Amino acid sequence: MRLETLELTDMRPEHNDPDSRDQLIEEYMPLVRSLARRFSGRGEQFEDLVQVGSIGLIKAVDRYDPERSPELASYAVPTIIGEIRRHFRDRVWPVSVPRRLKELSHRVSVALEELTSDLGRSPTIAELAAAAELDQEQVLEALEVGRAYTARSLSAPPEGDADAEIDRLEALGAEDHSYEVAEDRAVLAAGLEQLDERERRIIHLRFFEGLTQSQIAMEIGISQMHVSRLIRKALETLGGTIEIEEA
Repeated sequence: MRLETLELTDMRPEHNDPDSRDQLIEEYMPLVRSLARRFSGRGEQFEDLVQVGSIGLIKAVDRYDPERSPELASYAVPTIIGEIRRHFRDRVWPVSVPRRLKELSHRVSVALEELTSDLGRSPTIAELAAAAELDQEQVLEALEVGRAYTARSLSAPPEGDADAEIDRLEALGAEDHSYEVAEDRAVLAAGLEQLDERERRIIHLRFFEGLTQSQIAMEIGISQMHVSRLIRKALETLGGTIEIEEA
């Protein structure tokens, strides 16, 4: 809806005349509804946006100076839109949160503001729970949910390290080495099942723990030459199993 089709009367509130002010606000409510409709479909109820826009209209009417702006509509539009945008910026949750948790968070936030003002310090969880008539677990849940008001950029540096130049987007989607060797591990596991207990232990000591043949010989209690033969035999068995799997 274009503004010129609203057929608004450019009235001017008389100084200290509440009736004139209220009449002017009522006259320009179609303008508020028109502007609010532009922002509908973004997760907020239309009537809620109208209420927010009305606050912007009231501010515009109270601040309007006909000597600086010849038309109230031209002056009021940016004020109304600014109020609606501020509502989305400050009050709309960037993360989807159930209504129950939103109401819980609001309840705790009100209690937090009042207690901070009354006590002159940050209240404890127990004090918040008593003021909001909630248990402490609910208060902790509400405080945690309150963080959903702020969406943190993935490219922002880690908390506490403002000088970090790491782009978190570059760290997303990195290949995990475990996936690359998963198939090899599965084939190797099948091959190890073909070995006896001593051969499996020798293979584990040599290739997983990195022991030398001399160290393995001392560990097992056999000669180094015997260890060498057992390793060769075990590898031949594993090689045959791998060839069968690949075939």
